[in-house]
Amino acid sequence: MSERETLLLAAKAADDKKAENIVALNMKGISLVADYFLICHGNSDKQVQAIAKEMKDQAEEGQVTVRRMEGFDEARWILVDLGDVIAHVFHKDERAYYNLERLWGDAPTEDLQSELMQ
Repeated sequence: MSERETLLLAAKAADDKKAENIVALNMKGISLVADYFLICHGNSDKQVQAIAKEMKDQAEEGQVTVRRMEGFDEARWILVDLGDVIAHVFHKDERAYYNLERLWGDAPTEDLQSELMQ
């Protein structure tokens, strides 16, 4: 599976669990950590955990290795490492505080809306 397909898989999983403000940053040439960052948030601890769990489940079903998942128990900022794609699932309050979109403001965003509608 390509990194773009992995990104879309994670975004669809987030969308399925009603994640809000799903943003994909193209990190190619900007970060050595991953090609894409997927950022989204939920409005409760349970929703944040459900989003991250759905990403993990969909990745495993699509035979994408989940390298690690951190922060699940606290459910404030869960990081799901899918190799070339790193998903950041925030609680709404934490997302505003850390503001990764501004931190990585030089990274172009990927338009996923049309693909999520399918």
